[in-house]
Amino acid sequence: MIRIKPYRTSDVDTILSWCQDEKSFYQWTAGILGNYPITQKEFSFVESLMPFTAFDETGIVGFFTLRNPDESLDELRFGFVIVNPHRRGKGYGKAMLQLGLKFVFEIYGAKKVSLGVFENNLPAYYCYKAVGFNDVVLDTTETYCVLGEEWKCKEMIMENR
Repeated sequence: MIRIKPYRTSDVDTILSWCQDEKSFYQWTAGILGNYPITQKEFSFVESLMPFTAFDETGIVGFFTLRNPDESLDELRFGFVIVNPHRRGKGYGKAMLQLGLKFVFEIYGAKKVSLGVFENNLPAYYCYKAVGFNDVVLDTTETYCVLGEEWKCKEMIMENR
């Protein structure tokens, strides 16, 4: 059974070990935390957000942050969502996000939650869709220059039912 808890700095080495290559690192962080590979000090930025770790009886299996994207308390935004690569494709990401959504809607009381995902990160995109996120059609698509390529970011949202 998966549960979530507030992130502890003692979890950093485990979480950072999950990104073994530049492409997966930038799909995870969009370069916001720094250049690959990042240090523990650079990762400490997440402590300024609402960071959570997901765990089961074997230890840490995932990580994500939540933050307020603006002054309103009505919306929270998922960020830096990652699952241990050995656990991907087995429902851990979906279970972790469902627990995060429970926090967003039932504990925090937000009316909606949003996130961004790169178009080239299809496993993450389909996980978010399976949890209930919907695509948002924007006038302009946010793009990032990553590894000499232009990566487009999809905006997704879920409203409290």
